[in-house]
This record gives sequence, C-alpha cells and structure tokens, in this order.
Amino acid sequence: MIVRDNPSVFRLFFVMRGSVVPLILPKIIFVTLLGTVVAGAHYYYPAYFSDYTLAPFALLGAALSLFLGFRNNACYDRWWEARKQWGQLVVDSRSLSRQVISFIDSKKPAGKELQRRIVNLTIAYNHALKHRLRATEPWEDLAAYIDSEELGRLRQLQNPPNAILRMMGAKLGDCRHKDLMTDFLVQNLDDRITSIAGVQAACERIKNTPLPFAYMLLVQRTAYLYCLMLPFFLVTSQELLTPLFCAVVTYTFFGLDALSQELEDPFGGTENDLPLDSLSKSIEIDLLETLGEDFIPEPLTPINGRLE
Repeated sequence: MIVRDNPSVFRLFFVMRGSVVPLILPKIIFVTLLGTVVAGAHYYYPAYFSDYTLAPFALLGAALSLFLGFRNNACYDRWWEARKQWGQLVVDSRSLSRQVISFIDSKKPAGKELQRRIVNLTIAYNHALKHRLRATEPWEDLAAYIDSEELGRLRQLQNPPNAILRMMGAKLGDCRHKDLMTDFLVQNLDDRITSIAGVQAACERIKNTPLPFAYMLLVQRTAYLYCLMLPFFLVTSQELLTPLFCAVVTYTFFGLDALSQELEDPFGGTENDLPLDSLSKSIEIDLLETLGEDFIPEPLTPINGRLE
C-alpha cells in the first residue's frame, strides 16, 4: 500500500509509484499514435473525412463512464471490506490474548504454559492467514511460534489457518479439563475464536469470488471500441489537438479499469493492495508485549513510500 504525503501540483504529473500509468502506457501510446495518424491524414486530406456529430459518441462515453464508475465502486467496496475484516482480526487477536492472560490461572503449573501456547498460536494464525490469502509459503513465519512436530502436521494440510484455530480450541479444552478457567470463561474465549474464524471466512469469500467475468468483458470491450473510434470523431473539431485528447481519455478510461483490477483482489502484492505484512507484524508485536517478552521486533515502515 502506498503511504506518502500528497505531492505538489507540479510533482503530481510525474509520480509513477502507485500509479496505474505503467500498466496502461502501451494502450495510451497506441491510441495516441492512432490519433496522430488520423490528425495527419485529416490535415492533408480533409475532404475524405465526414463532419460527424459528437452527440452519439458523447452518449456512449457517458454510458461507459457509468459502467466504469460502478465497477470501480464495487472493487473498492471489496478492498474496504477486506480492510475492515483485518481490523476486526486485530481486535479479536488483542482481546483473546488479553483474556487468556487475565483469566487462565497462571498460579497452577500448567497455566503459564497454556497462556504462552495460546498467544503464540494466535500470532502464528495471523501469519498463516496472511500467507494463505497471498498464496505464499508460511512455514518460515510459523516456525518461531509452533513446535516442529505440529509444524510437520500443518504441512500436510490444505488449510493451515483453520488447523491452527482447532489447535487453539484444543488448548481451551485443556484449560477446562485442568480447571484453569470456568465454563463461562471458556465459552467467552471460544466465542472470540469463532469471531476469528468468521474473519477468515469473509476474507476467503472476497479472495475466491471475483466480480463476474462477463461484466468485466463488457466494460473492456466497450472501452477499447470507444478509444479506437475516438480519433475519427474528434478530428474534425479538434484537428491537430486530437492526439492530446485521445491520450487523456484513454488514460482516464483504461486507468479506471486497471485500478479496478488491482482493488478487486485486495490481498495481492501490488502497490495498492492491503499491507498484510505490516498488519500481521503489528499484531505480533502487540501479543508479544502482552506476554511480556524481552525481544520485541520492530514494526514495518514504508520503503520508498510503500508499506508491505
């Protein structure tokens, strides 16, 4: 995710980090060159060009703008819902660790160890969920918080985060069987784990349910047709300025389309996606402080204006 101050008016036109321009630059160049060719042909052979009215073309542009705006809003809603779900995960992780430290009887022999195990499993869960959503390997991050035997079993499973939740539930069962908590407190902590499972289900729903392909196809086809026809409708009125208007319109329409594609999957690795590394690291730091650990890792900071 891009984290930076608003650039000045002059620098605004030259900022490339976080911009969709590199993604759509070939399209902008192609349509601009097409506009240049059409403008040159009109300059030397004006008799071959009819005086088209812009009214039907403007109507098509308005319809395309509505489609792009709707798709952009739908994709941003997915991005924002994903951020809210991770915000809820922060709340649940902090609350679960606080309740574990406060309510498990640490005066009994097994109490202190169970506190540490559940909090460590919560840290491991956050890292595992991040990697599952990004389709990356979690084992290096999990090794510090899960013993080698349990880690080996996790490697055989398709859904490590869900398995870690089961391990957390089993630890709560141990607390009940060893009389480290009352039934009411066990139920309270289990409700917190259930809330975490709900966050995972919501994130998986966003990850595994893209916007309908037919809708994306309709928008992109219309955008291509509009931009390819644009020079022929503009040239009689704008003449040699046609390439400039073609570049601006192409940047606007294809830029909105490219931005929508980035926001559609908020868990990816592009510059406008959510900073899951930073969020999971923040949870790790908070929970280690809850345990009173001596070594606390540093929070992640933006590098060149980008927060991972």
